[in-house]
Amino acid sequence: MSRPPLPSESPPSAPPEQPQRAARIEDVARIAGVSTATVSRALSDPERVSPKARARVMEAVAQVGYLPNQAARSLRSQKSRMVLVVLPDLSNVFFSRILQGIEDVLFEAGYGMIIGNLDGSPEKEARFAAFMATGLVDGAILLNGHLVGQTRDGQGSPAPLSVPLVALCEAIPHAGIPQIEIDNRGAARAATLYLARQGHGRIAYVTGPAGNSLERERFAGYRDGLEQSGLPFDAELVVPGDYTLASGAAAAEALLRLKRRPGAVFCSSDEMAIGLVGGLAAEGIEVPDGMSVVGFDDIEFAAMARPSLTTIHQPRRELGRTGARVLLDLLAGRRAPAHVRLETKLVERLSTRPAGGRSVTGSG
Repeated sequence: MSRPPLPSESPPSAPPEQPQRAARIEDVARIAGVSTATVSRALSDPERVSPKARARVMEAVAQVGYLPNQAARSLRSQKSRMVLVVLPDLSNVFFSRILQGIEDVLFEAGYGMIIGNLDGSPEKEARFAAFMATGLVDGAILLNGHLVGQTRDGQGSPAPLSVPLVALCEAIPHAGIPQIEIDNRGAARAATLYLARQGHGRIAYVTGPAGNSLERERFAGYRDGLEQSGLPFDAELVVPGDYTLASGAAAAEALLRLKRRPGAVFCSSDEMAIGLVGGLAAEGIEVPDGMSVVGFDDIEFAAMARPSLTTIHQPRRELGRTGARVLLDLLAGRRAPAHVRLETKLVERLSTRPAGGRSVTGSG
């Protein structure tokens, strides 16, 4: 017969709870209805698995909370599953859609992205070169217009790297790597021809940064458009800029100081065009009645500017996607195209009008 517990005695404690077992790859395979090998491939090399099977695996991973050991997988495969994207200036809104396109493709393929913002710093460039030389990334997409270790004009010796590279937007001559770009010269020619066909006889041009390969191509296209239209080139109508709002506003001041003002201006970037419109407005010159303005890029703000900006549309997100696909081809050992050129188009909005006419108000 058991005795009642004494007052000083504690009641027997409940057995301790067993810690919940961490989800395993076998759990994912069972729920997804695939083999563990398929789960491993879906997580480490998604392109080798069908989209339907990959979707089932990812749903199962989310359901059981499976956390693969990325570090161990990287050691086994000798891959980091990371790609470095080198930018000259992260603050430039032009790159936002391109980065989205790159990330779209890399994420689907199971890769991450490291953004390397050079910002004119040799120290940063050296650090990013170390990323590529030591295996911290599997490949790189260059939007900076030169190989690491070289200047924009190709001077200097490129740093020795062992990872695949792709040049995006700004071609790198003689680099021996795939180049993904638009026809900058042809697009600039189209913008100049458009203004000439509207009857503008004096068309100014606001340049990009000196030494920039994009600027060289766009300036050549401006000259082509003048020549094709039978208009003389006038160096007085070429105003320096650097792709910023401030340089566009400064260009407005320079153009208004001319004895013979232009009737139209082609800017080598949208940011400069928007800055130019603001600078003209500050001096009481309305666009397009006082001066027509065309930009280049079709950034997000172009359609929302007042007036909305006529510009050259670049397929920026598709440029990013294409660059990422080409790099993935290289990483997989597949043949990749040496050169890809995407189409542009002129988008006509409210910042331009025929010479001698008046603008029509409305949405652009």
